[in-house]
Amino acid sequence: HFILKFEDTHRLYKQKLEEVTKLQNSCSGAIARQRKKLKELTLSLEEFQLPDRSELLMRQKAHAFFEMEAFLPKKNGLYLSLVLGNVNVTLLNKQAKFAYKDEYEKFKLFLTVILFMFSFTCCFLLSYRVLDALFNFLLVWYYCTLTIRESILISNGSRIKGWWVFHHYVSTFLSGVMLTWPEGTLYQMFRNQFLSYNLYQSFVQFLQYYYQSGCLYRLRALGERHNMDLTVEGFQSWMWRGLTFLLPFLFFGHFWQLYNSMTLFKMFQLPECKEWQVVMCGCSYMVLFMGNLFTTLRVVYQKYMNNQDKSKRM
Repeated sequence: HFILKFEDTHRLYKQKLEEVTKLQNSCSGAIARQRKKLKELTLSLEEFQLPDRSELLMRQKAHAFFEMEAFLPKKNGLYLSLVLGNVNVTLLNKQAKFAYKDEYEKFKLFLTVILFMFSFTCCFLLSYRVLDALFNFLLVWYYCTLTIRESILISNGSRIKGWWVFHHYVSTFLSGVMLTWPEGTLYQMFRNQFLSYNLYQSFVQFLQYYYQSGCLYRLRALGERHNMDLTVEGFQSWMWRGLTFLLPFLFFGHFWQLYNSMTLFKMFQLPECKEWQVVMCGCSYMVLFMGNLFTTLRVVYQKYMNNQDKSKRM
């Protein structure tokens, strides 16, 4: 009797799965059609210059479609397709999404502490090329894992985008190049500067995690932030509330990246420089410096202008 009841339950489960799949396909098709109509309406608004209220309504509808799609299976992007294939990574309920996001944040915090301790050991206690290689391998694995996890989070409604996604791809490349840099005079010239920079970076990321997570918690409680928003390696507009003490730490880290880049470019001009890793690391640090600096300045400027507009209205 128990076995028969279990088989009935399992049969019902498979039936419901098929129904869910049909509903998902139906919803995805309906949203695609509505998006097309919304795009046509938006073009009409621009052509006939209808009131701002109508434009606001269009934006609200687009946001509603975004929220709906977060609970529907979607085709993986290029990166996830290359790494995972055509595996469905959409989590179908809020609890699962939030649990995955929370686990991502804990992973970042745990690895930040590990990287801090590792870089401190290599910088001040032990000076072995094998340990340096292990440290760089850990960095490659960490950043690769972050890019995969962030792609999954984006598929599930997280709004991390733009530079902060690309930042981790550049960091993965940089760590990989450092891993292949052979032992020699030039490597030893840059070694302590590299390890000191990573020590400082881990310290700043540790500060960022606690400050940003506190900001996000308060804003989510007030309903002003999305539950899938993440902490990032930079300054975001929602961090403006409360203290802005992180900005000097961030700017110092940005200019340290510039200093690393200039040091490597000078090393590349030395007659004894034969390693291609020198110029590639220099270019990578320059890209990180420019991207981080301009993104942070843009966010600060936008927030400043918003505050000025609010002051004028008052």
